[in-house]
Amino acid sequence: MINKVYQSAREALEGLTADGQIVAVGGFGLCGIPEQLILALRDSGATGLTAVSNNAGVDDWGLGLLLQTRQIRKMVSSYVGENAEFERQFMANELELEFNPQGTLAERLRAGGAGIPAFYTRTGVGTVIAEGKEHREFDGATHIMESGIKADLSLVKAWKGDRSGNLIYRKTARNFNPMVATCGNNTVAEVEELVEPGMLDPDHIHTQGIFVDRIVQTSSEKRIENRTTLG
Repeated sequence: MINKVYQSAREALEGLTADGQIVAVGGFGLCGIPEQLILALRDSGATGLTAVSNNAGVDDWGLGLLLQTRQIRKMVSSYVGENAEFERQFMANELELEFNPQGTLAERLRAGGAGIPAFYTRTGVGTVIAEGKEHREFDGATHIMESGIKADLSLVKAWKGDRSGNLIYRKTARNFNPMVATCGNNTVAEVEELVEPGMLDPDHIHTQGIFVDRIVQTSSEKRIENRTTLG
């Protein structure tokens, strides 16, 4: 059996990173992000990256760290969110941004992983999202064509995984991770708990091991993006 298990996030990315890559990253804000793999990607020194992710986390965590080091050339995302540096770079024309409606982004990732080069959707018709895209009529309604996304490298975070790469996500931390896991030429997963093959209930597996090339067990900091209290 192929050994997919690595001892550290740095080792798990060794030989997989390069300048100019398209890197798809799971997570939503700080929920379900592959935080240790992002740190390892930063430390790899790869530059000119196109990062495909719902957003860029916050200024000092998640993909925000790669914005600080100017390793990201372009963001493909649906939300600028709470990241002031993301906003600043975009407004200063220092960062290219390709906005996607959130559902469209999820479907583009899913389509890329399923080998579907393009699809049509009504979302975005009549807005700047539709500019320059093919339009077609289906059932009397206008649709625009969106392309599937194939990444050079996909980074995901799961709750549990086995040594074969089968993954289980936990609740809302699942978010974009299943789609990101399937669309990468190389997919690396970090997990909180690593078990032996056969120990995961097959009915509970969200991402099958065939999609995962490398896996590493990490400790999560579980930061809170916006703390809300009742007072």
